[in-house]
Amino acid sequence: MAACDLLIKNAAVLKDYETLEENVDIAVSEGVIREIGKGLGEKWEAKEVLSGKGKLFMPGLIDSHMHTGQQLLKGLVLDAKPIIWTRIMLPFESTLTPEKMRLSAQAAALEMIKCGTTGFVDAGSYFMEDAAAVYGESGLRGALSYSTMDEEGLPASIAMDAEGAVKRTDDLFDHFHHKGNLKVYYSLRALNSCSNKLVELAAKKAEERETMLQAHMNEYMGEVSGIVKREGMRPYEYLEKMGALGSHFLGAHSLILTEAEIELIKERGVRVCHCPFSNCGKAVPDTPKLLEMGIPVGMGTDGAAHGGLSLWNEMKIFRSIMNIYHGVPNGNPKVMPAERLFQIVLEGGAAALGEEGSLGRLEAGYKADMISINMDQPHLCPTGNKLHTLLECVNAGDVWDMIVGGRLLMKNRKVLSLDEERIMYESRKYMEARGQ
Repeated sequence: MAACDLLIKNAAVLKDYETLEENVDIAVSEGVIREIGKGLGEKWEAKEVLSGKGKLFMPGLIDSHMHTGQQLLKGLVLDAKPIIWTRIMLPFESTLTPEKMRLSAQAAALEMIKCGTTGFVDAGSYFMEDAAAVYGESGLRGALSYSTMDEEGLPASIAMDAEGAVKRTDDLFDHFHHKGNLKVYYSLRALNSCSNKLVELAAKKAEERETMLQAHMNEYMGEVSGIVKREGMRPYEYLEKMGALGSHFLGAHSLILTEAEIELIKERGVRVCHCPFSNCGKAVPDTPKLLEMGIPVGMGTDGAAHGGLSLWNEMKIFRSIMNIYHGVPNGNPKVMPAERLFQIVLEGGAAALGEEGSLGRLEAGYKADMISINMDQPHLCPTGNKLHTLLECVNAGDVWDMIVGGRLLMKNRKVLSLDEERIMYESRKYMEARGQ
């Protein structure tokens, strides 16, 4: 018999965004799925065996856009007067300390594990070395960035010039890129806050180091108008002029797009992502068209300040938005079916992480990043279609096990890679000190 590290036996398995099979075994070794099929216990001898009885295993969810540095803002943004970026988020991030960032990362990692999010793209903040150390310990797969802006008038604690901004990411890259499950991306926090020099330097460094460049794109009309006023062209057209676009570019939000910008995104192989709960107060993207054109679309939470880190919530919200905005006017109730939503979160998420062909599916040769759902519960059983029930009824609390790179991070809902009790204790202490 062949040896493997982990054998999952007799589970329902969602192999990809549309293929679900029953009574399947999964053999994992050295962080990779070696085989999926029936009766693998006769072929593989495992160091550890997990029973799949009553469970559904599926690829881990991937959050294509979140903010570790805003984890401690949960509950302080909803219904706040605009503009929350300048009134709440920027002032808060300017007060971050290494201690706050460690707690933010611990709380975010714990929440993602409990929600079934195995991979994430952090949009960038400060003291990211401290966050990276926590995420390395957690075992999650992620891409990290520094927040890079060089506009005048920023708080002194986060003010920097173009060279200094890029240097911070250089240092983070040197210490953490490809360390464990982590990558480092270069970033442009907001185009209106970035000079031409910073855009040029960040794009050049991302290309030289063969990593991704990410930016918040076309999220607000005011943001778009600011670039049009400054540069005489739309945001994506501006980045094309600066030589920043390509398959290495991730455009977060990407809501308010012209036909010309969509064509640029398609031609340059740009990846985009939407954040439904955060975005629904700003604009509705033409996601069906983007997908029809073959543009990789991922889904993000936009961080805990915008409703928490549950992608299960985001999928439900996005289906509702797509149906009422695109489906009803065109008489198409299946404009955003369950399969398409899982494709966005899984394959679109893999694209955002630069992991096409290695994440987003459960098949031989893919990285062993997966979660299980406890289906043996009143709100999930009985069901006539398990895939549909995953979308309609599953919530974060139904995630039972998590495996990333073959390592068990959570088993039977008990987190193994982090001290949940201590993190919750420190989170409560922080909340009490803040007067909540």
